[in-house]
Amino acid sequence: MGQRGPAGKPTALRVLHGDRKDRINTDEPQPDVGEVLPPDWLSDAALEVWEQFAGDLEAKRVLTPWDTEAFANWCDAVARRRDAAEHVEEEGAVVELPVFNKNGDLVGHRRGKNPWLMALDAADAQVQRYGARFGLTPSDRAQLKIPNQGDGKSAERLLS
Repeated sequence: MGQRGPAGKPTALRVLHGDRKDRINTDEPQPDVGEVLPPDWLSDAALEVWEQFAGDLEAKRVLTPWDTEAFANWCDAVARRRDAAEHVEEEGAVVELPVFNKNGDLVGHRRGKNPWLMALDAADAQVQRYGARFGLTPSDRAQLKIPNQGDGKSAERLLS
């Protein structure tokens, strides 16, 4: 069974909020500062999404080298969602589907739900799930706190 309750606060936020010392993980691993590169397997459409968002997320230290696979999955889901949405827009939500008899012969057509809607729903779920991890929806973003970066204080100084 998974963990219960809301997701825990990041350690940096626990320190900033003044949580009790016994509730702060002082041994939390931190990714090194490094170049965040998209994986080679990203499609062209997903790479466009990456290029649109990665720079800003990296500047805010939400996207680190350790997060590239999860962020790439989000970019891929966004690209698949856009593709499925285009198909639904072109074909409509209800389409004519072939009906076959037990011998595999076409015997007619019926109206039914466009199969692209299933792909759209699956991609939507992935976009929401992965996007929440990076604060990419308004409600998820409202729960993130990033110290002012323009005041000359580094995050290390705030946490020490």
